[in-house]
Amino acid sequence: MTDTDSILDDDAAWTAVVARDRNADGRFVTGVMTTGIYCRPSCPARHPRRENVRFFADGAAARAGGLRPCLRCKPDEVAADRLAVDRAIRLIEAEGKVPRLDALATGVGYSPHHFHRLFKRATGVTPADYARALRARRAEAALKSGGTVTDAIFDAGYESASRFYDASNNRLGMAPSVWRDGGRGETVYWTVAETSLGPILVAATKRGLCRISFEEDAQSLKERFPKAVIQPAGTRFADLVARTVAAVERPGRDPSLPLDVRGTAFQEAVWQALRAIPAGETRSYGEIASSIGAPKAVRAVGSACGANPVAIAIPCHRALRSDGSLGGYAWGLDRKTALLERERAGKSRG
Repeated sequence: MTDTDSILDDDAAWTAVVARDRNADGRFVTGVMTTGIYCRPSCPARHPRRENVRFFADGAAARAGGLRPCLRCKPDEVAADRLAVDRAIRLIEAEGKVPRLDALATGVGYSPHHFHRLFKRATGVTPADYARALRARRAEAALKSGGTVTDAIFDAGYESASRFYDASNNRLGMAPSVWRDGGRGETVYWTVAETSLGPILVAATKRGLCRISFEEDAQSLKERFPKAVIQPAGTRFADLVARTVAAVERPGRDPSLPLDVRGTAFQEAVWQALRAIPAGETRSYGEIASSIGAPKAVRAVGSACGANPVAIAIPCHRALRSDGSLGGYAWGLDRKTALLERERAGKSRG
């Protein structure tokens, strides 16, 4: 058994080292046995020979093996940064409201500017966005439980009803009473367009795309939005449909597609991390989990990818298993392969 069996296999770890993958920092350290030092995966120093490398779960394990930290990449600082982010997340969850950045940074021992960049790099969102998503998630849960809208608003940590209504227009996409009532009064427009990868369902509200899927029809929308009005789009949103089809044929070229999707705070963090992966590149579930500050939540990342309601627009096809294999894809592995090949071809053409 190697030192990284519970985190990452050796081949995948070496791949991350060769790529100097910053997303792998904090997940393991690289021990160079001939020099007696250990580094973070993204260390800019010249790569050692593979046969001279041993991987360790963390700096403590490397030091126990007789190694010392690299003075260039300072691998132990990564662990301290991740601990600070984890502590900040616990503070946000306990507080239940959007924190002041200076107070949050002081609470974990960092300057506000540095911690803001650190938190966003680790989670994919700012501390304020994380807190807003968490608060909205609590409000959604309270609304679904059947309580009153007013109780849900204040129990979730909103200071007033107006603040919740302002936030819900941006995030929930429906007024709170409509959301609690299964989307009653909301209209979802849909069409099925032809692509080289097969027919694709495109559905949108007036706020943005709420469903993109292959080989589905209006019946799936009725199951997803049981109390909303489901009707054909006709010429409505023709430009948006054309841009969606273009994203299938030339994936990665239009990251600005407007969305009207909802998920838990964790799912939304994963979805944002997926959208941050450059076209033509991939990340493992473990790398995505680490990037949002939840390195042990590898399976949960896979589930969040599977729950993605908008193919292409949230590029879950860029997520792979830790061993580099394709893993799953709700719309078929052939399509996943094709999308990745198209992105890489587009990237090589510049």
